Amino acid sequence: MEYKEYTFDAVELLKQLIAIPSVSREEQQAADLLEQTMKQWGLNCQREANNIWVVEPHFDDNRPTLLLNAHIDTVKPVSSWTYNPFVPVVEGDVLYGLGSNDCGGGLVSLLQVYRLMAERSRSYNLVYLASAEEEVSGNKGISLVLPLLPKIDVAIVGEPTGMQPAIAEKGLMVIDGYAYGTSGHAARNEGVNAIYEALDDLVWLRDYRFRRESPLLGPTKMSVTVVEAGTQHNVVPDKLHFIIDVRTNEYYRNEYVFEFLRRHMRKCELKARSFRLHSSSIPENHPLIERCLAMGMKPFGSPTLSDQALMPFPSFKLGPGDSARSHAANEFIRISEIEKAIETYVELLTN
Repeated sequence: MEYKEYTFDAVELLKQLIAIPSVSREEQQAADLLEQTMKQWGLNCQREANNIWVVEPHFDDNRPTLLLNAHIDTVKPVSSWTYNPFVPVVEGDVLYGLGSNDCGGGLVSLLQVYRLMAERSRSYNLVYLASAEEEVSGNKGISLVLPLLPKIDVAIVGEPTGMQPAIAEKGLMVIDGYAYGTSGHAARNEGVNAIYEALDDLVWLRDYRFRRESPLLGPTKMSVTVVEAGTQHNVVPDKLHFIIDVRTNEYYRNEYVFEFLRRHMRKCELKARSFRLHSSSIPENHPLIERCLAMGMKPFGSPTLSDQALMPFPSFKLGPGDSARSHAANEFIRISEIEKAIETYVELLTN
């Protein structure tokens, strides 16, 4: 088969996937279609929950293993779509549909690359994984299936990057903050106002800057994004709740940042929802990245989160499409981008 024929298969599969709603935690029907299609193509795939993977037939424990990964699930469509998000529409080179760009293009392209490369002579093993619940970092997504895979040495994640390698990615930590006071009648100046108790800590969070900045990812950034307090105008609030969105670069572990913030709070109590979504990166001298450079690609750092955050091995993002189209109305992928991605992946993985 020529690349155009593989592109045709990729696009037809993507159209079918767009037509099946696959919002996070509701991917079963899309996973069913993907599993059925892979079996029709002669691939001996395996499944756990809504994660589907295939290990090359000539797997050798003595060789390093490369994982090709992209996710099945999508976000919910926003209200400003003018197309039906679940009806694939092709206009010239453009395919519209929810999940077409994030990350359907990478999902179907990498599957065709696996088909192309699985029977070729290589010095490494190949595994393809379509993962679930990526958009919510769910516990029935990639973290469920990684222990079931062979030992992975490096991964390519097919998120939309314009086929430029994102060799570093910011981590994410969400922290709930609480300040406490004593309720009272506002007219009599009674009680202790929880809003005032929190003010100094909120100002410190606004103004503090972490010292170590990454050449690729910039600074570790924290933003207070939600503040909730009070019940009515004449009652002094006895509790304030706020949320901090923390985006860590590769120099700071989430656990360290949390403990650092906790020590600097004067009045507020902090509780981290999770530490698991760490910043991830791959060295610039890794053979795959050196190969990218030799092919004229330009590495960069990505501010957006992906399943890389849950991978305990080197990884980088490389996929068709544009991250700016993700989670937006009238999301689309260009068919030419899928074809070019298949060609580029194969060139990258050959020799």
